[in-house]
Amino acid sequence: QVQLVESGGGLVQPGGSLGLSCAASGSIFRISVMGWYRQAAGKERELVAIITGSTNYADSVKGRFTISRNKTTVYLQMNDLKPEDTAVYYCYVRNSRDTTWTAYWGQGTQVTVSS
Repeated sequence: QVQLVESGGGLVQPGGSLGLSCAASGSIFRISVMGWYRQAAGKERELVAIITGSTNYADSVKGRFTISRNKTTVYLQMNDLKPEDTAVYYCYVRNSRDTTWTAYWGQGTQVTVSS
């Protein structure tokens, strides 16, 4: 099992910045994928940014959000935040071993952008 602990998030005014982090621990073989999803109230969960062999962003956050990672922690730096960025943000990781992998989700952290 892999445990994920998210931190960061909170309340910020439009145009402000926030940083999220998600640390993985436990029975780690190789974290092959790390990313962030979000779910706004009444909406489906959507991809925000993800690092596989490459880095991909949702069009809505390109140029404002930056994802980065080290071996066991993934970060999301969010700049120029907009009210529509308000959501619960979940980290996502894949723990890979040989040709198989298992996906894990963080517990979620609330990001609220409001004046």
